[in-house]
Amino acid sequence: MLQTLTVKVRLYPDMKQKMFLDQTMEQYRAACTWLSQCYFDNNFTDSQRNLHDKYYKVLRIKFMLKSQMAESVIKTVLARYKTVATQLRQKPYRYQDCNTKKWYSVSRTLTWLQKPIMFKRPQIDLVATRDWSFANQRKQLSLNTIKSRIKLNFDDSQLTKLSSNIKLGTAKLVKLKECYFLHISTTETVPDFVNNHVKHVVGIDRGLRFLITSYDEQGKTRFVSGKQVLRKRRKFKKLRQQLQSKNTKSAKRRLKQIGQRENRWMTDINHRISKTLVEQYGNQTLFVMEDLTGVRFATEKVVKTRRYEAVSWSFYQLEQFLNYKANRIGSKLINVDAHYTSQRDPKTGEINKNFRNHDKHEFYNPVTGTRSNDDRIGAMNIYELGKRYLDNEPVTFVETV
Repeated sequence: MLQTLTVKVRLYPDMKQKMFLDQTMEQYRAACTWLSQCYFDNNFTDSQRNLHDKYYKVLRIKFMLKSQMAESVIKTVLARYKTVATQLRQKPYRYQDCNTKKWYSVSRTLTWLQKPIMFKRPQIDLVATRDWSFANQRKQLSLNTIKSRIKLNFDDSQLTKLSSNIKLGTAKLVKLKECYFLHISTTETVPDFVNNHVKHVVGIDRGLRFLITSYDEQGKTRFVSGKQVLRKRRKFKKLRQQLQSKNTKSAKRRLKQIGQRENRWMTDINHRISKTLVEQYGNQTLFVMEDLTGVRFATEKVVKTRRYEAVSWSFYQLEQFLNYKANRIGSKLINVDAHYTSQRDPKTGEINKNFRNHDKHEFYNPVTGTRSNDDRIGAMNIYELGKRYLDNEPVTFVETV
């Protein structure tokens, strides 16, 4: 199986090289914005071939781009519009009829856009071997610019961690706070997951009180508390409120920095959780998570001042991190139905919403005597659904009154 990853490499250009990189990224950005306007004016009807025939020479002359860069501009613009088209399709427009009071949904396409997509951040896509490559026995990186090809030093700590069979692809050059980074797309062959060779099955329940609760075939339960996370997020929220009340330019700059810092902190926690799970269980492990698509937390029962912390943790990011980390070592992550996982008795399969006490975070079945933390019960039921997946057994749900 093929696994795609993006490796971030920091570059160390000198002053002259910085000038070349800045000019190239700005010209590439301007070219993307210009072509986006052309694509918008033609009602999104041009194919990649048509765009090439119409605008390839213009891109090269008007923006002084090399041949491959002009081709990359066309691909970048089409890829951005394709992403926006997918987002519009996933979120249809909803409206209510004034007379019947019924709600209707209308699918949206690119024709709903009122203005073309703007490319504001200076960046550039570089094709492997054509626009970027290694030089001097992989001690330097050779990058193409609108002026000339340059060789510059870089931090190879991330590249040395990759396996020898990895294939390097298109890279994206970006700039952040006077620092230059090359985001390299990589593809490697990873071991296949074989259902008959499974060593471990791990059920993972996600929540707010505990970020994750895991349960495995040995009956071991592990909790990752979310209390410290909530406290820290409340500090971020309080600081943002104070800065928003000032409404000055310096306060707005500070707000942006805080948002970026909070996102980096959340990403780091999700990375550490997923890394710990993968290292703990190793290869040929089936990780099972509930499918949270369309599921939201009942914020109506949460104090209004704390609703932000209750709904904005990046659970999907955690799932993505665990997915690619598991694939790299020959393990697998699947999603199962999230319904009734905290209301089902794992011993009998009986479902009753009265078994779960939300206030005490407790599950109790008076008939069987099953009593445990409700998050642990959820992880146990998710684990059982994972076992049924391996045995190809159908899963049905019947709620008792």
